[in-house]
Amino acid sequence: MRRLPRRRSSTATWRKLIDVPTRLIYLDCNATTPVDPRVRAAMLPFLSTSFGNPSSGHALGRAARSAVENAREQVARAIGAHPDEIYFTSGGTEADNWAIRGLLAARSESHAVTTAVEHPAVLEPLRELEQAGRVRLTVLPVDGEGRLSAAEAGRALMPETALVSVMVANNEVGTLQPVAELAAPCRRIGALLHSDAAQAVGKILVDVRRLGVDLLTIAGHKLYAPKGVGALFVRRGVALAPLLRGAGHERGLRAGTENVAGIVGLGLACELAVTGFAEEAARLGALRNRLEDLLADGFPTLVLHGHRVLRLPNTASVAFPGIEATALLDRLAERLGASAGAACHGHTVHPSHVLAAMGVDPEIARGTVRFSLGRFTTEREVVRAAAMVLTEARRMARAQGAPVRRR
Repeated sequence: MRRLPRRRSSTATWRKLIDVPTRLIYLDCNATTPVDPRVRAAMLPFLSTSFGNPSSGHALGRAARSAVENAREQVARAIGAHPDEIYFTSGGTEADNWAIRGLLAARSESHAVTTAVEHPAVLEPLRELEQAGRVRLTVLPVDGEGRLSAAEAGRALMPETALVSVMVANNEVGTLQPVAELAAPCRRIGALLHSDAAQAVGKILVDVRRLGVDLLTIAGHKLYAPKGVGALFVRRGVALAPLLRGAGHERGLRAGTENVAGIVGLGLACELAVTGFAEEAARLGALRNRLEDLLADGFPTLVLHGHRVLRLPNTASVAFPGIEATALLDRLAERLGASAGAACHGHTVHPSHVLAAMGVDPEIARGTVRFSLGRFTTEREVVRAAAMVLTEARRMARAQGAPVRRR
């Protein structure tokens, strides 16, 4: 059997620090990650003794300002940006909304292009602006693997296009989008390119210069920083209307006293994310493949979603035909953390918009589970999780008369 790379962090230490039940296996890192113990330690002084306001001129204020600017440099280095191109936000949703609303408010053009598989933090503000008559919106389809055609995106551009927003990696199925291929067509007509990289930073190489993006979103809690902090990269020279008006924080574009502890955590999390990056990506990819292989061997009708090569190393989106993923995960909720590919509203189960856009049959979508591995995931946990899932899935399939074996 193939030997997998050894993990670098102590799962036992992590569990002890954040009080996770020892019998729960957490494979839901695309939903949120635990705060890395090193990040937590770096934040603690700014929740106690170093409590100064970064705008204050005394020693405590200057120390807080220094910490914020150091974090800005750490975030910038992680994505190949300049420090003055980094603006701190309350998270990925705020960064996405600011990129969209701020850019369209600063431009005279009124056309925007996006994809059908974007996060709601991108799709919803664009739809709201469309309904208000402030923008004409083109939503591009994806193929059965969840990938956008760069050629089709190029054909959708027009002189009136102000904004193109395409995510780096999909949060549900892990498919990577051809963002870098869109930069030149956007540049030719003067459109600006935004990318939501919330799921990508720390899992794959994200370099704003190589991607050619003008704006890029980072969410702290997706890469082992706390919830409530994020960042927006804004390329030098890009005009963006202020998100919040007040006392002029973040160079007058995002007012509000800085969340110093959160920003410090984000800065270190970004630094850690690119330290030993290649080894960790290889480890996660091997663990993900092992999980998919175990599930497919034990449930041969299993369906795999997403691109088989161009995808995040930590994400496995799989479907168990004939059973409902929400019911499966409910049975495992005290022992396993994962996400269903459909949401239950009342008595109706609605497949995700991502799977629907990929053309996945609704019955298959209802049986879809997303497993997303992380820094503290071990091979033993993957094997145990697969065994637990298979036991329950086969039991449910037999009870419902659904086939487990391929015909």
